[in-house]
Amino acid sequence: MLLHDVPRAAAASEPSAPSLVAGDRRWDAVGFAELVDALGSGLARHSVPGDRVAVVADNRPEFAALLYAAPRAGTLLAMGNTRHTTDELVDVLADAAPTVVVGTTEHVERLVERADDLGSVRSWWSLDDPPPGARHVDDLLAGPVVEPAPAHEDDPVWLIHTSGTTGRPKGVLLTHRSVLAAVANGAEARPMGPDDVYMFPFPLFHIAAYNVVHAHQQGRPVVLAARFDAADALATIERERVTQVSLAPTMVAMLLDHPDRAATDLSSLSRISYGASAMPPDLIRRTLAELPGVGLAQGYGMTELSGNAVFLGPEDHRQAVDDAPELLAAAGRPGPLVRVRIADEAGDELPTDTAGEILVSGPQVCAGYWNQPEETAAVLHTDPDGTAWIRTGDLGTVDDDGVLRIVDRLKDLVITGGENVSSREVEDVLAGHKLVRAVAVVGTPDERWGEAVCAAVVWTDGTDPDLAPTELRAWSEGRLAGFKRPRHVVTFDTLPTNASGKVDKRAVRSAVLAAVRAPRAPAAGAG
Repeated sequence: MLLHDVPRAAAASEPSAPSLVAGDRRWDAVGFAELVDALGSGLARHSVPGDRVAVVADNRPEFAALLYAAPRAGTLLAMGNTRHTTDELVDVLADAAPTVVVGTTEHVERLVERADDLGSVRSWWSLDDPPPGARHVDDLLAGPVVEPAPAHEDDPVWLIHTSGTTGRPKGVLLTHRSVLAAVANGAEARPMGPDDVYMFPFPLFHIAAYNVVHAHQQGRPVVLAARFDAADALATIERERVTQVSLAPTMVAMLLDHPDRAATDLSSLSRISYGASAMPPDLIRRTLAELPGVGLAQGYGMTELSGNAVFLGPEDHRQAVDDAPELLAAAGRPGPLVRVRIADEAGDELPTDTAGEILVSGPQVCAGYWNQPEETAAVLHTDPDGTAWIRTGDLGTVDDDGVLRIVDRLKDLVITGGENVSSREVEDVLAGHKLVRAVAVVGTPDERWGEAVCAAVVWTDGTDPDLAPTELRAWSEGRLAGFKRPRHVVTFDTLPTNASGKVDKRAVRSAVLAAVRAPRAPAAGAG
């Protein structure tokens, strides 16, 4: 099966089954497959196989259809991050060199104004009222159906640029094989039944979109949120009788904290799958206590893995709360289609319970980076027997039971006085203080120690931000070794996040550094 076969297979199985819900717009399986065919045919009339088609839009039904329609036309779907500045967006799209751009008016308009920097683009299509230089997407949909382009499972289908938390964004090449392998792996770990309704609140330009394919392959409807809003999410779960939803930990906390929750019927909800970052143990306990009918499922993955590869299921979470608290800090076990290795710098496997870089092997590994052979060679490691592994850039351990634990991002280690400090370890400790609503730990340059441990903190309501840092440092003295305790505590109104809901450490680091250098001057994003 190829990626664009998924909607047609669902339509053949249950033609009238619901497939996509977006506000008051609804498609059954046949209707959605027809939308994919029409959009794919339109792209085929305005491109040739191998071209890139860029999409720059919020969560729209047409975007969901493009996940399949671009591969149907033999083109590569390049996903633009709508949160980027125009310069950032132009930089990413210039790297992809698309011939076709599809998007919402505001984004198409700002890109058309930079058309000289995007000379590869031959046609612009708007999902709303088209700005000068663009046409409405309805014109793209009009015309005869064109047969799908010949394709192979190793052909690339999606081009997703990394968030850039460890450097300049790189375009990750995902193939029919890799995306569908991630879907198959997820289906084993997070099965869907005949009555499941899945809600997707993440941006479709994020790798989390593979969950949309997962639901459609299982013949289950996707309820597409335009964006995440806690009040809207609660209302949608009640109205659509949503059974499964993917959320970032920050989103889970916002749902629990929202004043509408008590009056909302969440009885249909049976599973919350979370990822993007680790969930604090206290939030896990709170979620299971306050939503007793809901199971939690964690997924660990990355764009280069086409989705999640390691899973911690509902039973693991319940066991963790009951009698195995060590599982609260675990990422989980590898899915059936992947292998995980903890390796040293040379890529050689380390003993159990020894920290090293996490390497993953399996069919869901990406094909590499777009036009960056050196970067590709740096992350893809091949054994003498020909087995290919991808270096995740994460530090972890695996125990005798095969349970993976994430120690830190290798780039997020703070090296102070020659000692390695795990930012996640410090974050987990500080998050346990009653005054801390959210925290991110980064390192900043220090003349004496090389780096200093710094905490960016969002305080709970009513906290005095002038007194709280002293209290937090004193409280941490009995919980963290001296070199691990934060030398600087900077108050933030909110922590900056990227499109996946994960804290943007680069943005935090920049704001903290500015505040440390000029503590009385407001830092971007800081309060």
